[in-house]
Amino acid sequence: MRIINDVKLDFKDVLIQPKRSTLTSRKEVDLNRSFSFKWSDKTWTGIPIIAANMDGVGTWEMAKVLGNHGLITALVKSYDFTAWISRRSEVNLDNICVTSGTKPEELEKLDLVAGSMGVNYICIDVANGYTENFVRSVAAIRKKYPKKIIIAGNVVTPEMTEELILNGADIVKVGIGPGSVCTTRRQTGVGYPQLSAIIECGDAAHGLGGHIIADGGCTCPGDVAKAFGAGADFVMLGGMLSGHLEGGGELVTKYFNPEGEQFIGGRDTQGIPQYEFCATKREYVQFYGMSSDTAMNKHHGGVANYRSSEGRTVLVPFKGGVEATVLDLLGGLRSACTYVGASKLKELSKRTTFVRVTQQLNGTFGNEGL
Repeated sequence: MRIINDVKLDFKDVLIQPKRSTLTSRKEVDLNRSFSFKWSDKTWTGIPIIAANMDGVGTWEMAKVLGNHGLITALVKSYDFTAWISRRSEVNLDNICVTSGTKPEELEKLDLVAGSMGVNYICIDVANGYTENFVRSVAAIRKKYPKKIIIAGNVVTPEMTEELILNGADIVKVGIGPGSVCTTRRQTGVGYPQLSAIIECGDAAHGLGGHIIADGGCTCPGDVAKAFGAGADFVMLGGMLSGHLEGGGELVTKYFNPEGEQFIGGRDTQGIPQYEFCATKREYVQFYGMSSDTAMNKHHGGVANYRSSEGRTVLVPFKGGVEATVLDLLGGLRSACTYVGASKLKELSKRTTFVRVTQQLNGTFGNEGL
């Protein structure tokens, strides 16, 4: 046993210090980035934000909207080959990522999609990227698909970032436990503060010609700016993109009385609460971690008796179409760049100085949780 005494930071621990700028408008900021890759011979240009491969987020409908803005969507693993055949013409395949685990049946489906669909991105996604089997799987997939852009993760340390890149990953996914519906840290005690993980893993990856994705922990556009400022090449979002029309999922309606208490009175023959005229109606969408009981029951027939759930299920307020959220996110990111004088997103990390703080926001009107 040993203890690391160096301070490790999360998004809540810092703010970005403003700097002198020659920019006159947010419109002058270019959020597009162009990447070439260590192993793949492909290049990519777009806004390097990725919708997570989670139920309610990584959908075809989400991909259509995000693709219009140059963002990437990592589709959920549960889409079968038939779905890919019938829907691939609806999206720009340059901004689509096929997701796979390392189980034989998952790799068989990956071969069908990656071998014939024209998709460029492969995301090899497991909760624990530290196993020898995972490293071997990355190397084997690289050998089979030498020209694809391969994403692998998740890890949070420089050494394992380097290991995955040296074994064929172009991009390493960084983050263990920071997600809004992830309970890995509570269940296992394992994790790493996300901002420090991005800084340290990004430095390791860039030294080898690789890239990283900051995966998890962003709660607002300011956190996304901090992730890019810390050296992330891409940022993956789950919770921030949940609750939208494009994510699918059944709407759950709740009624509240004028005092804000949930109304649970009698219902008429149509199931509508009596006295609805004096109740406030609010709509929610279920959102859950992909290692939660809900996901395990849906996709794997339940939680195996040798493991525990490492995700939770929540009701997210229904937000309508995702377009408004995307515009708000990109607007916040452009604004962050103007505060530090970065005319391009690529310059943000070079212009970022973090200030350690004890308070992020004024909580007078309920912003404590942001």
